[in-house]
Amino acid sequence: MIAGLIIGGVVLILIFWLISINNRLVSLKNNRESAFADIDVQLKQRYDLIPQLLGAVKGYMNHESEVLTRVTEARSRYLHAGTISEKIAAENNMAAAMNGLNVQIEAYPDLKANTNFMHLQQEIGDLENKLAAVRRYFNSSTKEYNNGIEQFPSSLIAGFKGYKTEPMFDLGVEQRQTLDKAPEVKF
Repeated sequence: MIAGLIIGGVVLILIFWLISINNRLVSLKNNRESAFADIDVQLKQRYDLIPQLLGAVKGYMNHESEVLTRVTEARSRYLHAGTISEKIAAENNMAAAMNGLNVQIEAYPDLKANTNFMHLQQEIGDLENKLAAVRRYFNSSTKEYNNGIEQFPSSLIAGFKGYKTEPMFDLGVEQRQTLDKAPEVKF
């Protein structure tokens, strides 16, 4: 009888322990998804500002339509992306397109002095700062999630439930190569 109670107690402790691990993994997964939802909100605001920015720029940059087309296409790819990984790839594509746009804008001093354009640039700058903060939080949540599903013994439950490591929100290869180069200083 006592042996039966001890075995029953051990089984109950084991069941509660497994439930606790499962609940922690679910919580980590949901935190990561919630963190990306915060990024999504900021990106949506940024993508809503892009048509206004392009409208302000078009009058000055009639012959650089290729740059404007790349930004428009990148915006469309993001809006049609379904998964978090697709959205990260689309965002990296948008960052490259926006870098090209910023390079072209430097050639138009009248545009840079336009108050509407300056206001849009300020709004986009504010959004970029917010995006940087929510990306850091997303990457932190992703790291916690990945650690949670790779550490023993939770890796056993994660494997059983089909959880897999998820990608961080990083710069992407193209933008990383650009940042690896020393900045050009002109006087």
